[in-house]
Amino acid sequence: MVWLLFAAGGMIAAMLLPALILVVGLAGPTGLLPEESLGYERVLGFVASPIGKVVVFAVVSLLFWHAMHRIFHGLHDLGVSKHLDRYRRLSYGFALFATVVTAGLLLAL
Repeated sequence: MVWLLFAAGGMIAAMLLPALILVVGLAGPTGLLPEESLGYERVLGFVASPIGKVVVFAVVSLLFWHAMHRIFHGLHDLGVSKHLDRYRRLSYGFALFATVVTAGLLLAL
């Protein structure tokens, strides 16, 4: 199950994150997009919609799972094997915590 979440997060990190960075981080602030396209009310309307909640939840939570899996295996590669089970619980526990918090914040909208 963790490998599936890691793989899905990796796909999002490779395919969607560069596009999100381009649109939100570069095209919006430099004026390449119409001014109202990334306005607060419009973005809040998207995030508050059911489809928007699913998209934001998938992107945020899967990126957390991907990142924590990479960090855990990076620690393993560095030779931190003495406390491997503790780091495994911390890594995946934090990813689970972040997923639950993300779901709670989105449901509160």
